[in-house]
Amino acid sequence: MSDDFTDITSQSWGGNILESIKGVLFGIVLIPVAIILLFWNENHAVTAAKGLKEGAASVVSIEAAAVAPANDRKLVHLSGQATSAELLQDPLFAVAATGIRLTRTLEMYQWKEDKSSETHKKLGGGSDTETTYKYTPTWSDKLINSSAFKHPEGHQNPTAMLAPPLSVVASNVRLGAFKLPPDVIGKMQGDAPLAATEADLAKTAADLRGKLKLAAGAFYAGNDPGVPALGDQRVTFKILTPAVWSIMARQSGDTLEPFQPHAGAAIERVESGSVSADIMFKHAASENAMLTWGLRLLGFVLMAVGLGLIISPIRVFADVIPLLGSIVGAGVGLAAMLLAFVVTLIVIAVAWISVRPLLTVGLAVVAVAALVMAWHHGQSRVGQAKAG
Repeated sequence: MSDDFTDITSQSWGGNILESIKGVLFGIVLIPVAIILLFWNENHAVTAAKGLKEGAASVVSIEAAAVAPANDRKLVHLSGQATSAELLQDPLFAVAATGIRLTRTLEMYQWKEDKSSETHKKLGGGSDTETTYKYTPTWSDKLINSSAFKHPEGHQNPTAMLAPPLSVVASNVRLGAFKLPPDVIGKMQGDAPLAATEADLAKTAADLRGKLKLAAGAFYAGNDPGVPALGDQRVTFKILTPAVWSIMARQSGDTLEPFQPHAGAAIERVESGSVSADIMFKHAASENAMLTWGLRLLGFVLMAVGLGLIISPIRVFADVIPLLGSIVGAGVGLAAMLLAFVVTLIVIAVAWISVRPLLTVGLAVVAVAALVMAWHHGQSRVGQAKAG
């Protein structure tokens, strides 16, 4: 079941020029944001690498069976079975199980809005934009605000769920002789589904019991779980049970806390299974590298978008003849990407000057090569235009 609506809006050539000028202003703001992000990212990459190097040089692998006072305030690595004999119970829905963490999730069947647009240029520089709004019901664990829909009529969503989500954590989780703090437990993943029963339903709060039925191990509020209706809700549960975990953190008495190296972010890692300290540091370094490259790509994209917006009026002026506007637009887009690539390399190189001078030289060579390519591309375009 879905509803589609199509709106068509027209924009004059003058209106498009005005919009492109607004885009120039936004682009002027976007470029400094990209530069700041790139600088911050390179600094973060360096400090994070230094912090991990310091941690790898100082970490002490210990046995979890006993607390050694000599290791207090040191970065330690330990592996073992995280256990809890505590019975955890949902106070509202009465579902209970022994484990480390009990989680309640609520979902509601609601309308969601998907939007897609396509712009068609017209002779004279104007344009028509065809925007399609598609409304489809879906399960979501968050309330979807239907008042913000373009076409809210007939797509109103309820504004409240039966209850909020909930996480009940055991108060005494042990790994050998160590008591695990909430932030370490929060890093543990792998919660398994916990099926609710008729006995659980019978113990549910009286004001909810009449609204619920049991369906596939979940509580269901609605007429037919097989054919959900708008506003139907389902309540599911998960439990984190005892398992083997590896932890790297600072020893503080008989518990653990983040270890702060001289540079970089605090170290507090939790991984499933028995994982050596060396492997955990390799995983941390890999995550740092992925984050660094991801933010480099984001910085480049922001730079390219900003530069593209600044030079977009050239394309808009050429749109008087749609085909010419498309050709100029392709050239403008390529120029923006090449220039963004060069500026991104320069920013990264400048950020690394004091850290890795050889890398800086290499990036400078690539940047110069990209500039030469861009200049030759521009010269060939000029030559083609003159020949035509």
